Amino acid sequence: MSKHYASAIWNGNLTKGNGKYALKTSGFENGYTFPSRFENDKNHSSPEELIGAACASCFSMAFAHGLDQAGFTPQSIASEAEVTLNKVEGGFGITAIALKTVGQVPGIDNAKFLEIANDAKENCPVSKALSGTKIELASAILK
Repeated sequence: MSKHYASAIWNGNLTKGNGKYALKTSGFENGYTFPSRFENDKNHSSPEELIGAACASCFSMAFAHGLDQAGFTPQSIASEAEVTLNKVEGGFGITAIALKTVGQVPGIDNAKFLEIANDAKENCPVSKALSGTKIELASAILK
């Protein structure tokens, strides 16, 4: 199987420090800070955004595969994930991920579209890895 790598470094204390993460394959790098996680700093990213990107992209691929296996060829699947970080007992935790997807899939009815979307949500590898977190298919729109 394939292996994928990312790295991160943090400098300083929790609230005043800063960090940088990197994705090995693409070389993509970005920064993160306490405000980017907890205070809506728009100049940096957060680990939660990375989890959201992983969840949305994995779901989209699994959904496209499920559609294909059912005999439908998607023109496009556009998904986003809203990752909720809340204060929980003992600190903070990711308490929910809400997926929203819009698909252009000729010839499919809404019921079959939703069935395959829910299967993708349950069975994509990232959803399985995050199984301790509630992942909801908040909306699935067939265009």
